[in-house]
Amino acid sequence: MAEFVSFGEIMLRLKPGGHERLFQSPGFEATFGGGEANVAVALANYGLDSGFVSAIPSNDVGEAAIRELRKFGVDTGMIRRTGRRLGIYFLEAGANQRPSKVVYDREHSSIAEAQPGDFDWQEIFAGSKWFHITGITPALSQSAADLSLEALKVAKNQGLTVSCDFNYRGKLWNYGKSAPEVMQELVSYVDVGIANEEDCQKSLGIGVDLDTSHGALDSARYAALSEEVMSLYPGLSLVAITLRKSESADCNGWSACLRDRDGFRVSRSYEITDIVDRVGGGDSFASALIYALNTRDDPQQSLEFAVAASCLKHSIAGDFNLISVAEVERLLAGDGSGRVQR
Repeated sequence: MAEFVSFGEIMLRLKPGGHERLFQSPGFEATFGGGEANVAVALANYGLDSGFVSAIPSNDVGEAAIRELRKFGVDTGMIRRTGRRLGIYFLEAGANQRPSKVVYDREHSSIAEAQPGDFDWQEIFAGSKWFHITGITPALSQSAADLSLEALKVAKNQGLTVSCDFNYRGKLWNYGKSAPEVMQELVSYVDVGIANEEDCQKSLGIGVDLDTSHGALDSARYAALSEEVMSLYPGLSLVAITLRKSESADCNGWSACLRDRDGFRVSRSYEITDIVDRVGGGDSFASALIYALNTRDDPQQSLEFAVAASCLKHSIAGDFNLISVAEVERLLAGDGSGRVQR
C-alpha cells in the first residue's frame, strides 16, 4: 500500500470560463478536485508514494475521476466503487472587490453515504507512514464523521503520523452536529494540525480575536492562538496556520506560522498581485508541509517550503498544484521574477 495516504472526497468541479458569473455563458470548465485529493496529487507530484482512499460511484463520471488521479501517479487501489453519485461543486471566480463563490452539490454522494466498516483500514495502512484527513469529510454526514473517526483510531494504533487540515466549511455542517462537537474528538488523534485564520476558531470552538476584515494580520495573536491549540491538544507535535491578507480577490498577501514544542515561527510573506486560482491554496500548503517535514530537518525550512509552494499554486488554474520541487526551491532561492526559463 501507499506510504502517504489521504482520505476524503474527490468532486467534479464546474466553473464558468475566466471570471464569468455562474451561467453567464452556457459552458463550464469540467475538472476534478477536493481537499484530500488535492493533497494526494501534490504528494505524488513531489515524488512520494501517495494513495487516495474514497468511495466513488461505478459510472462514467467516477471512472473519469479515477483516471485523473492515476494520471498524476496516485494509487487508487484503495478506492471503493459504491454509491450513486460523485459530489459536485460550482466555482465562480471573483475579481477585484467581487469575491469568489462556491456552491456545493454533495448530498447523498458516495462518500457521504459510506459507513464505518466499509474500508479495511488495517490493510489500507499496511506499510504506510502518514495519514492525512481534513475537516471537510466529517462535515458531510454523521456516517462520514464516524468513518473518519474509525480511520483515525486505526491509523494511530498502527503508528502512523496523522495530519489534519481543520478546514471549516460552514455550508456543509447541516446534519445536526456543529463542527466543534465532531472535530474536537477527531483532533485528539492528530499529530500535525493545519489551519487558516478561522479554522481553529470555527472548527474547534477556540475563541481568540482575529480581525482579518481589513487585511490586518497580528502575528502576536496567531502566536497566542497556536499556543492555545497546542495546550488543548497535547497530542499535537505542531500546528501550522496560513495567513492570508486579502486586499481584493486578485491581490493577497500570503504567509504562514508554525508552532511546535520548541517555539513559534513565522515565514516570509509573498505579495500575490494577479491570482489565477486561489482554490486549493490551503491544500497546496498542507501537501508541501507534509513533504517538507519528511525531507527536511529544520521546521523553519519546512514552513518556508510550504509557503513558497502554496504561493506558486495561486498561478495554477484548477484544484491541483502542478508545481515541482525544483520550482519551489527556485522561489526559495530568490527567483520570483517570472522571467522566461530558456
